[in-house]
Amino acid sequence: MPTSTSPSQPVKTAAERARSIRNVTLVGVAINSALTIGQIAVGLFANAFSLVADAMHTLSDLVADFMVLVAGRQGANPADLNHPYGHGRIETVATLVLGVSLVVVGIGFLWASGMRLQTMDSQPPLHPVAFVMALFSLAGKEFLFRYTLAGGQRLNAPMLEANAWHARSDAASSLVVAIGIGGSLAGYPFLEPLAAAVVGFLILRMGVLQSWSAVRELIDTGLSNEELIRLRQTISDTPGVTGLHDLRTRRMANRVLCDAHVQVDSRITVSEGHYISESVLLTVHHAHPEIGEVLVHVDIEDDDMEQLFAERTERLPDRAAVLADLAALTGENLPIQRLQLHYIKGRVDIEAYFSPDVPLSNIEALKQHVDAWLVERPCYRGVTFYRMC
Repeated sequence: MPTSTSPSQPVKTAAERARSIRNVTLVGVAINSALTIGQIAVGLFANAFSLVADAMHTLSDLVADFMVLVAGRQGANPADLNHPYGHGRIETVATLVLGVSLVVVGIGFLWASGMRLQTMDSQPPLHPVAFVMALFSLAGKEFLFRYTLAGGQRLNAPMLEANAWHARSDAASSLVVAIGIGGSLAGYPFLEPLAAAVVGFLILRMGVLQSWSAVRELIDTGLSNEELIRLRQTISDTPGVTGLHDLRTRRMANRVLCDAHVQVDSRITVSEGHYISESVLLTVHHAHPEIGEVLVHVDIEDDDMEQLFAERTERLPDRAAVLADLAALTGENLPIQRLQLHYIKGRVDIEAYFSPDVPLSNIEALKQHVDAWLVERPCYRGVTFYRMC
């Protein structure tokens, strides 16, 4: 009896969230564009090759910003026939690409720092204005990092957070440039390549972490054990739920998808089972707003699904077969008006209801033959006859 809900957005609607992601990213585009032009102009004027290289790093942020704009717009598209769970994985792919770019940039810094250590004597003289530009770039990048990271956390957008760390890596490179230019002006040229090596390692580490996080999401890695314990407790505490198994989760951008098999009393009606499943949905959404979609499957208590499926397909009778068996037992004079079947632990428990017109004596007489009838039919657990009021 699966029941599902439509995706929910705990902070904003999908369209509002996409617009917010776009607005945060556009601020980054403006700052990165201004810094790139400034770094190239000042770097060429001041003979600061490291400043020009830092401008190329800033330019890579511009490319990342445009990727975020496109992915944020596409990821907000509603579910369709080919993407029934929505387009959130577009954000995940963009996060992976940004993470890989951080890895590439980090390796580039490590390589460049090694090359500079070998050619320190051939570095051209620098103009002090390069140091001022490096400090200005550092301040701009640090502001952009904090602004974008706050937006990513507010909107629960890992893609924006990855882009924020990309800005932090550029801020780190600006710091390297500032230290290198300052050290060169002070007579310590080795400081620039040494700092570049340290920052290159940090950038590489951030890229690996971001990429690994995106890969884990793409391969449907579930919630952490601590989060699963909280979720399991929430579902188990829902009134009417007697047990829980086969709890599965996976992430999709800012949402978590959840599947759960809840156990209920084996003799309740279908409508009550559905009511319990709806209660589970509402309880989970209230206690765990990050969970966007929940699929609840209602099971009878203490069921062995694999065994029950095997027995059901091989020998357990369906409703039509049970009615045929009961017709042979009761005869045409005792028509059954309502039949309830309970499939419990590989056998069928029967509740048969007769019309109020049927004499109680006929039903009592019928009960005397039930035990012998059951012996020849081991698939039945028992039969109970009632007369409707």
